[in-house]
Amino acid sequence: MPRASQASPHDSAPQVRRADSPPAVAPSAQTGPSAQTSPSAQTIATNVRRLMAREGLTFGDVVSATGLDERTIRGLVRGTNNPHARTLHKFAAGLGLAIDELFQPVGRSPRQAFDRATNPIVGSVIESVARQNGDLFAAWSDADFDELYSQFGAGGALNEAGVVTAAETINAKRALLRKVTVILESSESELLADFVKLLYRRVTDVASSADLRK
Repeated sequence: MPRASQASPHDSAPQVRRADSPPAVAPSAQTGPSAQTSPSAQTIATNVRRLMAREGLTFGDVVSATGLDERTIRGLVRGTNNPHARTLHKFAAGLGLAIDELFQPVGRSPRQAFDRATNPIVGSVIESVARQNGDLFAAWSDADFDELYSQFGAGGALNEAGVVTAAETINAKRALLRKVTVILESSESELLADFVKLLYRRVTDVASSADLRK
């Protein structure tokens, strides 16, 4: 009597996935720490902080203007989640902004990227001030923020007090320049121009003398 041939385990038996095996995931849909937040989320977060500081807005102000809850606003500021398109449109519309302003590249030049990487406390202080009182950064331009990030203390990167002091110095300089602009449009413009020439000559002469003594 012929023996029945035994089926090899490698024959066409259906493959069954173990119950405890993770499902196959396409590479483009994989999840994980690197996929939870995209670079655009961090860009949006930086721009939200910048815009809130520029307009002098607190979290309460943004909640009232946009209708978004404070938890959502804080998530945008921290960049911890990838925000939904509806949330971004609601945020921008409530504040009267163009949606593109939320996606402006941050640190476009190597110098700007370096300044932000070596002065990380600046972003935290901007967020903190925006949460409490945004007057310190009211009406700031991108150039003002770039200047703040470029500031360094005696020992290196700024601490929180150093950031506030640097911001106050920038504001004082802006206020002075506004006054100078007003004077230049008045009948006293020539007097101011002569005075500036005199001061400039004194400053450059002192610098030249110091260089000669070296």
